Amino acid sequence: MTQVFLGMPHTGGWRTDVEQPADTLRWGHTFPQGAHKTLANTQMRRNLGHATRTIRSKRAMRVAEMPDWEELRNAGEAVKFEVASRLPELLEQFEANVTARGGIVHWARDAAEANRIVAGIIASKGVDDVVKVKSMATQETNLNEYLADRGITAHETDLAEMIVQLADDMPSHIVVPAIHRNRSEVRGIFLDRMEDAPADLTDDPQELTAAARAHLRHKFLRASVAVSGTNMGVAETGTVSIVESEGNGRMCLTLPDTLITLMGIEKLVPRFQDVEIFTQLLPRSATGERMNPYTSMWTGVTPGDGPQEFHVILMDNGRTKTLADPVGRAALACIRCGSCMNICPVYQHTGGHAYGSVYPGPIGSILTPQLTQGLADDDPVHTLPFASSLCGACGEVCPVKIDIPTILVHLRARSVDVKRRLVPDIWDVALGASAPVMSNEKLWAAASQAVKASALVGGQDGTIGALPFPASLWTGARDLPVAPAETFRQWWRRTHPEAPGGGSAAQSTASTTTEEN
Repeated sequence: MTQVFLGMPHTGGWRTDVEQPADTLRWGHTFPQGAHKTLANTQMRRNLGHATRTIRSKRAMRVAEMPDWEELRNAGEAVKFEVASRLPELLEQFEANVTARGGIVHWARDAAEANRIVAGIIASKGVDDVVKVKSMATQETNLNEYLADRGITAHETDLAEMIVQLADDMPSHIVVPAIHRNRSEVRGIFLDRMEDAPADLTDDPQELTAAARAHLRHKFLRASVAVSGTNMGVAETGTVSIVESEGNGRMCLTLPDTLITLMGIEKLVPRFQDVEIFTQLLPRSATGERMNPYTSMWTGVTPGDGPQEFHVILMDNGRTKTLADPVGRAALACIRCGSCMNICPVYQHTGGHAYGSVYPGPIGSILTPQLTQGLADDDPVHTLPFASSLCGACGEVCPVKIDIPTILVHLRARSVDVKRRLVPDIWDVALGASAPVMSNEKLWAAASQAVKASALVGGQDGTIGALPFPASLWTGARDLPVAPAETFRQWWRRTHPEAPGGGSAAQSTASTTTEEN
């Protein structure tokens, strides 16, 4: 079978239409622009819908088994709150304990400094090939591209990350980076891009896994340097941990002579016993498993066992600026489970690439704008807090109880505050004009009656599909329902004629609702 490259394979129907971004937190497009593109990819939407439904069902079963699930969530929230409150102290404690056990600690102010440190350590070993454990931190810094520019090849060993890397793609999910691919597409990617893939490879999952295992075995046996991220660092002991499902991480953490771990400064827990909380919350929320098949923990260097040189890089890259926001800082509590993405109606339709960041979905919508401080109109990530229906489902499933909807509203307000220093746009004018009406009971009542005229331009399905400018700014992206034949006040008077207060109660309720809105 002939292998076909340049993104036009004939073996699986796969294609990659995402360019490798220079900044993995800012791909260059706004969310509306990204969503317009991804919504046209019907195959991706089918793949994504099937995968998220499966994960949600498994998660629901595993959570239902836990009589103390809410208590676990409360405990996780409390630990993460403590970390945010004591972060400088805990980081110093972690550094001291890593160093005392033979490890070497580096500090990186931003992604560029973190990449330089990693590349410098690798160069000092005289190698040009390294193996990698799945890591969001290295995705955040675009480490693979940085190393490639310096003649160093980083081989992803997580199966989903390997699929993304072989396809010159970008991840679209925090936990399952290749969630937008089905097994036929994976077969095509392997046949087109994996030099040692069997010519008679089918799309059977066992065959695909066996092919990946054989391909990676040679990488593991030859590599003398490995790069990892971490799920948790323990301040009390200097321990670092990785939880994963395939065992590839275990190979990276034991076989090479040198291990380099890149860690965001927020990924700490104060005590070793705190690990027990998150090893229950994380697998159930991420993949619907009772526990991760592989939980690896290492503390410094042990002579004759595992890597004999251990480096940990503590990276800020916008985290201290996020910590300075008393509302937005809760985003740093994220344990990267992806449960908010699996339940989000917006993510399920648009996929992760629409968000223009390696952190997609609801958590990406509150984390990326804070890490980048990109809330001005000229920054594409300022649109992310608006990429939500505010249905609240993400907050309900978050295992550490991050109030994502509240942070989304908060960041929307911050974005508007930044914009107030610029020339007002059409939305500013519209909201300014509507404020007097919405704050006056009589004007609001009159407007409620006047809007009933919308039925004249609505279709048979009760929606308005198109209106002239400036209303086209709304109807160009969504249908507008026509006003109901009856207002709330009228419905109340009709259905509650004997209620205390009568019509005045309805007027009071409606007025209060209007003021709150």
